[in-house]
Amino acid sequence: MDTHVAKTVSDELNDAPLSLFHLRAVLTSGMGFFTDAYDLFIIGAALVLIKAQWHPTTVQLGLLGSTSLIAAFVGAFVFGRLADVVGRKRIYGMLAIIMAFGAIASALSPNITWLLIFRFILGIGIGGDYPVSAVLMSEYANRKDRGKLVGLVFSMQAAGLVLGPIVAITLLGSGIPGNIAWRLMLGLGAIPAAAVIYMRLGMPESPRYVARVQGNVEEAHRSLMDYAGRELQPATVRNSRTPRINFWQFIGNPKYLLYLLGTAGSWFVFDYAYYGNSISMPLVLGTVSPSSSPIATYAWTLIIFAVAAVPGYALAVAKMDKIGHKRLQLIGFICMGLAFGIIGIVPHMTTLVLPFLIIFGASYFFAEFGPNTTTFVMAAEVYPTSMRTTGHGLSAGFAKVGAFIGVFVFPLLEARLGLNGTLLITFVFAIVGVLLTLVLPEPSQHSLEEISGEEQHEITEAVNA
Repeated sequence: MDTHVAKTVSDELNDAPLSLFHLRAVLTSGMGFFTDAYDLFIIGAALVLIKAQWHPTTVQLGLLGSTSLIAAFVGAFVFGRLADVVGRKRIYGMLAIIMAFGAIASALSPNITWLLIFRFILGIGIGGDYPVSAVLMSEYANRKDRGKLVGLVFSMQAAGLVLGPIVAITLLGSGIPGNIAWRLMLGLGAIPAAAVIYMRLGMPESPRYVARVQGNVEEAHRSLMDYAGRELQPATVRNSRTPRINFWQFIGNPKYLLYLLGTAGSWFVFDYAYYGNSISMPLVLGTVSPSSSPIATYAWTLIIFAVAAVPGYALAVAKMDKIGHKRLQLIGFICMGLAFGIIGIVPHMTTLVLPFLIIFGASYFFAEFGPNTTTFVMAAEVYPTSMRTTGHGLSAGFAKVGAFIGVFVFPLLEARLGLNGTLLITFVFAIVGVLLTLVLPEPSQHSLEEISGEEQHEITEAVNA
């Protein structure tokens, strides 16, 4: 066999046209991420009602909104690492089970302490789902449309963001008492989690992982045929196994360490700003318009998500591969930072409801049409196959530490500095995000093997053969 022209399983995936098997992968991975988003953000709506029932302290309020985020750090790191060691598929269904249990248990919590415990368990499942969902889709994607496909998975967050306020408005508008409504809000997260368990049963292991890490080209070939529903020519498929590197070799590699600084660091500063604002949004809008009822506050939250966030997701998916993943992240950080800066600097901006909503909504548009989507995508692109979920898990986990800090300190900062001062801090974080993005390569239109350096290993092997 001529190793210079023979194709690998990765080549087949990189060159494949868009087809139904890509759509199935998007739906399977995306449904999990929809569940993640709903479970993470619904607590913001529930907090208004929990606050009225249990009267938590400021510290307890911050912990209720953020405990699942710090747990997500644990889940992202642990399950991200496990997915590289034992395979993506083996832990994929387990994560959905954890999320379903966490949602139901949270709804049945007898007090604040147990609610914190169950939200922590839920957060572990959510955190683990980040690297596995992103990397599986990235490894199934072709070169040309990878940003679009992984972005579609992430854009399911938009549905989770929008559904939360809709559920809250529906429950309260139906006359359900607040002490029951918030339990239903949290418990309903188990329904999409159960659907995810079923959908993932039929999803095979990543062919790239099987071929490159496990070295089983025949099994990878069969897996791809089963999922894609099309025949490949066995004679054209050659071995593409690359050396597996361990965790300490990964951390000690200057290139990957720099990439980790870029993916984890930029995601950290973004999540500090984004989650602090998003989960605390009902409280933020209550500060801007203190006379509004809970239903009115949820309605404004829904409007901001639907009018500003959803178009941002859609445009990011449509244009990311043309603009460039790194370039889009830079554009988003700059524009959302400017929006936060305007709110922080312009006097009385937080007392003018309509101007505030316009500028605050603009920050959401450029968050989605920018780093909220691209941080998820790029962390699934720049690392080698044997460390891809580890690198993404470290990035996502570190980001959730930023999210935890943002959500936890937001009420404290808002009480001390006011909303203007609090959002001015997020402006500084956005500028730091710009600087950290600059250390990353541009992954758009390059194969995963090119970006990670695995392709160079194959060329060297072929020349020496």
